[in-house]
Amino acid sequence: MAAESLRLEDYAPRSELVVPETSVTRPRFPVIDAHSHLGTEFGGGWDRRPVGELLDVLDASGVERLVDLDGGWDEEVLDRHLALFKEAAPERFACFGGVDWQAWPELGNRFPEWAADRLAAQVRRGAQGLKIWKPFGLSVADQRGCRVAVDDHRLDVLWATAAELGVPVVIHVADPVAFFRPMDERNERYELLRENPQWHALRPGFPPFETVVGELASLVARHRSTVFVGAHVGCYAENLAWVSVLLDRCPNFYVDLAARLDELARQPYTARRFVVRHQDRVVFGTDWPADVGMYRTHYRFLETDDEHFPGPGGDRPGKSWRLTGLHLPDDVLAKVYRDNALRLLGPASPRSASWS
Repeated sequence: MAAESLRLEDYAPRSELVVPETSVTRPRFPVIDAHSHLGTEFGGGWDRRPVGELLDVLDASGVERLVDLDGGWDEEVLDRHLALFKEAAPERFACFGGVDWQAWPELGNRFPEWAADRLAAQVRRGAQGLKIWKPFGLSVADQRGCRVAVDDHRLDVLWATAAELGVPVVIHVADPVAFFRPMDERNERYELLRENPQWHALRPGFPPFETVVGELASLVARHRSTVFVGAHVGCYAENLAWVSVLLDRCPNFYVDLAARLDELARQPYTARRFVVRHQDRVVFGTDWPADVGMYRTHYRFLETDDEHFPGPGGDRPGKSWRLTGLHLPDDVLAKVYRDNALRLLGPASPRSASWS
């Protein structure tokens, strides 16, 4: 193709760097993947495949336990995931429930208590935590059609119930900051948003990014007895100083690393200092469909000082960045890989136990 006719979307430069490559086939310590999906939409359809195949992937990857966040807010879905995974291998899986926000307009002022009761029922059925998805704070509305803020006091009963039940709340609010910025020549996610315009959050009715994460900080600070896990590096991986302040202020706040290797690897020195400083409250998570190669890429990122290597999504020009490893110390790795998540989840259910 002639240079003068090359389109930007066809530009796929090949790096000429010659740098060391470390093969990491097994993690240095056992791993708990605390942020994964096993459903069809986000998890690669593991709910339609034999669970034995998934266990083979986890065994080959050194993953001793996986948290499935796709239990949803429908008892039928939760029961199906519990039966598919938890019943088959109770020591290998934990399933989280969710909130059916669409019921708020119908239930009105009764919704918060109803949602809290639903959470208690999900835990009785076998759920080991609550997953809050990113529409919360953006498009979730009450009976008047008004946006429900992340720190809305009406939901205090829900967070208090999670604390009483002793289950963590994995909360995802907002999205990458660039999704809230204008779609122009300065947007670092322009090509990704052009392919997925539904992800663009700069739209009527949606609050600014800073409003949503500010509400998250307010929520976590107000509910000190509830353990919150800020998904995707506290929902603000682009600003680790902001996340660090919240971690310092709130001992009930944890973060996972899921789906933010692009952001962390562009600031490897800052990211390494961040993880080492908060080593007791950073948990391993992927947010990618379970796959041996994907896990190995994560291990290489955390364990080595390799430079400029492809992320779990491979080379996607304009849509992902190459990674630089964090080379974490062994004592930190052991906590991030397993120990911190174990403190949140508790010991795995023995095979002989019944969750029903």
